[in-house]
Amino acid sequence: MANHKDAIKRDKQNQKARLRNRHYRSLMRSRIKALREAVESGDKAAAQAQLQETVSVIQRVAQKGIIHQRQAARRVSRLSLAVNGVGKVE
Repeated sequence: MANHKDAIKRDKQNQKARLRNRHYRSLMRSRIKALREAVESGDKAAAQAQLQETVSVIQRVAQKGIIHQRQAARRVSRLSLAVNGVGKVE
């Protein structure tokens, strides 16, 4: 445990940031999960609508520095490919 005044303050700030980051990360994962379920159900219109919301959340999380920009781009790319593939026969 921190003993100095500035270390105690830094610890409090880190705790707040950790909880805030956890909230946004959880929100992002929930949106991704819902989008994947829409893709698996085969409803292209619902999947495209959810894609816009999900991409917005992912970019917001990346902008806040919770995930890396490249990770955000990779996630968006893979989700877009999944949504574009809905309804195609292989």
